[in-house]
Amino acid sequence: MGSAVVQTEFAPIVACTISRDVQNFDLLIEDMEAALGESWGDLGFAEALAFFSQPDAHALEFVALAIDRNDEDNLVLLDEIITQAKSRGINVILIAEDVTPASLHQLLRKGADEFVPYPLPEHELQEAIDRIKAQNAGPALVPAKQKPLDADSEKEGAVFVVHGLAGGSGSTTMAVNLAWELANIDGKDSPRVCLIDLDLQYGSVATYLDLPRREIVFDMLSDTQNMDDDIFGQALQIFEDKLHVLTAPADMVPLDLITPEDVQSVITMARRHFDYVVIDMPKAVIQWSETTLQAAHVYIALIELDMRSAQNTLRLKHALQSEDLPFDKLRFALNRAPKFTDLSGKSRVRRMGDSLGIAIDLHLPDGGKPITQACDHGQPLAESCAKNPLRKEIAKLARSLHDLGREEAEAA
Repeated sequence: MGSAVVQTEFAPIVACTISRDVQNFDLLIEDMEAALGESWGDLGFAEALAFFSQPDAHALEFVALAIDRNDEDNLVLLDEIITQAKSRGINVILIAEDVTPASLHQLLRKGADEFVPYPLPEHELQEAIDRIKAQNAGPALVPAKQKPLDADSEKEGAVFVVHGLAGGSGSTTMAVNLAWELANIDGKDSPRVCLIDLDLQYGSVATYLDLPRREIVFDMLSDTQNMDDDIFGQALQIFEDKLHVLTAPADMVPLDLITPEDVQSVITMARRHFDYVVIDMPKAVIQWSETTLQAAHVYIALIELDMRSAQNTLRLKHALQSEDLPFDKLRFALNRAPKFTDLSGKSRVRRMGDSLGIAIDLHLPDGGKPITQACDHGQPLAESCAKNPLRKEIAKLARSLHDLGREEAEAA
């Protein structure tokens, strides 16, 4: 295979793999050869930074940055590789094996265009390359499969808000999978569902569904006064032809970029077009948190059985009650709850609820490593580990919410 510089003598190099040792990614080698023949090379991390400044790098269309858990100590170097590549107009495909979600999130935030898990799913690298070529050819405002929203739609969709009260409590996993279960709940007659990521700085909905982050989201949120059905529809993406998604903006932005009026406008627009609107909130409580609380039909607060969750719950309770806001509207869900046979753990849960003065309505089991893998691979749990106990519990919740909504509609 040789180095990128040597291969230039025989064939123009249009892509490079960048890794600590490409031999650790033998499937990547096979897929690169299948996609590009001899028109690619391989570089180490330090070599890549030097190569970017050479004339041969001008012809690069993309680089495949391949990393595993052993490379997480070099995140600063990896960040710089992505930054240098993007500054030269070179797309970056991130290939990762057993890397923590936090590291993946950081690298994607730096500008990586595509993420593909390793071992590589069949044809996934070629599909990522095709998407990059399509984007470079000129992005369309509306995806080919996406139809404009009906301007005459007059739905009054229910709003389900998910708010994690501590880091890693699983709020995005809950929001993404609750929305997916609702979108698939009745087969051909499933409701229309919109998933909105309001965690403007660290939102991971796009990562968990393997969707790109698009600039139009920032443009829409910055000017909601001029938002109409067409603009809102263009900002949405469709996952698997079933779930409409408004991702967080492409770049980290201040949480106060949007006002309560902006949030109300987005929620109102979404409710008008969809049967269910699922909102993933940031952990911080900001000025427009009250807007989502008041708009929510169900407000799910995710906690864990630990001191930080208890303290944060108490802080939130005091904050809401001091402003005369409806703390009782929150429905607490305990993630990684003790198993049925763990009597000691169940006793701790009861004591936690009593001491905080809350009812813990939903106990979510620990789904284990398959949950992390599904999120890293950008797949809903129903698609990657349908029999996982966490997925089953979220599916039950979706069914109960849907049945309740139908009962209320029939009563009205």
